[in-house]
Amino acid sequence: MKGKNSIKNVLPALVPGFSYQDLDINNGILASQSFLNLSRVEDQEQVNKTRKDLLEYCKLDTLAMVKIFEVLKQDCV
Repeated sequence: MKGKNSIKNVLPALVPGFSYQDLDINNGILASQSFLNLSRVEDQEQVNKTRKDLLEYCKLDTLAMVKIFEVLKQDCV
């Protein structure tokens, strides 16, 4: 984890094979900026793509937390 504790660093250390690399929106800063920019985008196709990308990012974030919890829980049992 290289001294870091964000999901993006903890996840690959504890759950190999999970990664944000293949996502168009792959970090929290980009997710926040993309969400803020939605109100300024007029192209409905771009709005739909950004929404889809945000949902994929949030889905993986949630799944990552569940997987991390499962690994940590195993170590406590």
